[in-house]
Amino acid sequence: MNPQDALKQAREGGFDLVEVSPLSRPPVCRIMDFSKYKYEQEKKEREARKRQHFVKIKEVRYKPNIDEHDYQTKLQHMREFIKKGNKVKASMRFRGRELAHTEKGREVMQRIINDLVDVGEVEKSPTREGRFLNMVLMPK
Repeated sequence: MNPQDALKQAREGGFDLVEVSPLSRPPVCRIMDFSKYKYEQEKKEREARKRQHFVKIKEVRYKPNIDEHDYQTKLQHMREFIKKGNKVKASMRFRGRELAHTEKGREVMQRIINDLVDVGEVEKSPTREGRFLNMVLMPK
């Protein structure tokens, strides 16, 4: 159809002439109410955003010689974070002479992995970065 005729026909009906596929030969156009179409697209985007879940990374810090009660408390926090669908970064900071005994920190990290095997799995295994030993756990 001639573009002028299509535009005239759209105006008579109170609609807009919208180019749907500009790259094809000949270009494809459609007669529609553009403001209504735009509104419906925005509505679909809002609905999609409502259903979206952002994964956050929560951090829990440990020390290599941690007491049992402190360990259990932090472990419980990590368990709750993972159950809510968040990733958890467990980091251990070594100070002074603790740097000479990083194996004790690795034992604590392995214990964390074993205790949380029912709710989460290791995304990034324990790696040492300077004074820190870090690992990331994610939900199963």
